Amino acid sequence: MLHKIIIFVSLSNIFFSFLPFHRFFSLYLHHNYYLYMIMKRLIIFIAFVFNAILFVQAKIVLPQMFQSGMVLQRGKPVPVWGKADAGEKIIIRINKYQVAAVADTKGCFRADLPAMKAGGPYTMMVGDIALTNVYVGDVWLCSGQSNIDVTIERVYPQYPQEIDAFSNEKVRLFRVQNETDTHGVKDDIRPTSINWKPLTKENAWLFSAVGSFLGKRMYEQTGVPQGIIVNSWGGTPIEAWISKDSLMRDYPMQVKKLEIYQNDNYVRAQMQANNAVSRQWDELLKASDPGYADFSCDDTQWQQINQKNWMWRGIGSVWLRQHIHIDKEHAGKPARLLLGTLFDQDITYLNGKEIGHTYYQYPPRRYDIPEGLLREGDNVIAVRFINKFGAAHFIPEKPYMIAFGDDRFSQNPMSKDVIPLSENWKFHLGAEMPSCPSSDVSLQNLPTTLYNAVLYPLAPYAISGVVWYQGESNTGNPAPYADYLKKLMGCWRDTWKDPKMPFVIVQLANYDGRQQTGFPRPITPQTEPVNSGWAQLREAQRLVAKDDSYAELAVINDLGETVDIHPLRKKEVAERIGLCFDRLVYKNKKVKLSPEIVSIDVSGIAIQLTLDQPIQEGELYTFEVADEGNSIHNVSAVGKGNVITILNTPSAPRLIRYAWKDNPLQANVRSLNGLPMSSFELKITK
Repeated sequence: MLHKIIIFVSLSNIFFSFLPFHRFFSLYLHHNYYLYMIMKRLIIFIAFVFNAILFVQAKIVLPQMFQSGMVLQRGKPVPVWGKADAGEKIIIRINKYQVAAVADTKGCFRADLPAMKAGGPYTMMVGDIALTNVYVGDVWLCSGQSNIDVTIERVYPQYPQEIDAFSNEKVRLFRVQNETDTHGVKDDIRPTSINWKPLTKENAWLFSAVGSFLGKRMYEQTGVPQGIIVNSWGGTPIEAWISKDSLMRDYPMQVKKLEIYQNDNYVRAQMQANNAVSRQWDELLKASDPGYADFSCDDTQWQQINQKNWMWRGIGSVWLRQHIHIDKEHAGKPARLLLGTLFDQDITYLNGKEIGHTYYQYPPRRYDIPEGLLREGDNVIAVRFINKFGAAHFIPEKPYMIAFGDDRFSQNPMSKDVIPLSENWKFHLGAEMPSCPSSDVSLQNLPTTLYNAVLYPLAPYAISGVVWYQGESNTGNPAPYADYLKKLMGCWRDTWKDPKMPFVIVQLANYDGRQQTGFPRPITPQTEPVNSGWAQLREAQRLVAKDDSYAELAVINDLGETVDIHPLRKKEVAERIGLCFDRLVYKNKKVKLSPEIVSIDVSGIAIQLTLDQPIQEGELYTFEVADEGNSIHNVSAVGKGNVITILNTPSAPRLIRYAWKDNPLQANVRSLNGLPMSSFELKITK
């Protein structure tokens, strides 16, 4: 700081000495002492302002991770870094600890606070920057694609009472803002709307459900503050999260794919062209579709369809209408229309007024009905389906109703404040259209773009461990996934310079994608042996976790939904992640995870599998065995103690599989504490 004071004094004197009017008016000022002093003080003031600007420019800049309300990791050194003037000395203080750093020639500084015990709240000083309400505890990084993104708002009907009671100042939430970079790693992430907010219903409403429940669970288990960092992007493949250096040797084509999109002018032009043609398509559709939203529209001659087996494969728009009776008690009251999940786009109207729209498949349709819109007697729901690809249809097994009062959110189907919708609708063509051309560029799906923009800048912020919840976008080509996952874990550990960084890999849940494309329904469950991309990817996740001393596998093949790639039981997912961390991070040897096979005994056609723990006894399902000709056969099995005995096996068995399906609903091998066994494929060697 001394050099700045010297600069200030020097600037003041030099500034005063060399101003032009000093020479012109020196004699006059010499004879007018008071004016002379006024002018001198004015000049000093101007120099002071100028110097203040310099001070502002020299202000310490901290990464976005360092903010009031943050949680620092206990039990290990805590790096603190940022930017300042070259040569500037920065003092960092928290609680009883103090460290110093000096900015290098590029203006970058870093100092490591010593390992601290859990506690707080503290005020942390970084130079003259005061960060208040800071806790020391455990920090978890949750990353992946849309299932880690699913919000508390989405799952609220599963856990209304528990979510209503969210209130914990010592569980803090941080959401990394989505961003990509094709050129290289970034220094920092973008500012985000959720910056170390405490766990409340309001703060968590649009935050990760898994992250929220994990923070709550870990606090209840440990009693120490918890920091949850969610860094994810729906629909992204694993390659986007891996560094360029990690991909270069074995996957050069992936790197070349990235480099194609390093021409920013090309990317910008492609995006602009896509937006323009999409707008033009939408405008043409709007002009071609006469519209049938009005209450007075005559739909008496429209075709009647049933939503369970209806679909439309055309391109363009269709209209579906339904009349619903509202009694005097509910007329005029605010409500919520629950319209299940629709494929793909919809604009929904009530009595001619738009109440909601959704432009892609996955979000549940939960449209608020304002007070006064529902009338006593006849009301009309009109849904305009817009279809650009695939087949427009309703997703089964979802709520279709009008809910009032508290049931607007809890969605209790048995409540007197719920009016179910009919499965029958009136159908009419809106407008047929040609296919919509697309030149869309999804940078988030390109190799290494997310590692560059939103992963690398987080390091070296100290954390306890990582949750990796991803894989759905790689099921179309599962073969390289195990190698990709190893590379991801390796490059993240290298980025943090922590070769023992703990990872919990969340295995893919059960799901039947045929329900989205297969007609007519019902679609029979998979019972015969199949080649499943989902099972292959689960196997890759299992093997990587098994071979890594610092990783565990959270098996959730019983928590999925047949018709929804985003299952709602996220509290249970968080609980199983927590069990993995209990054993992996806290070294709790008493914790039992999902059963694992420790040995295989083959005697003739008899096969016995010995597990690491006892299982629920009885008849077991979804086991398959391959014969010497590699034909796969369903086989029977029975469990007793920690042994599974395979029955009616073919001669010379070569391979055994379990739960080898996208949606293994019948799989029922469970530990005594109810955790399911992972699917697997094991070669039998003699």
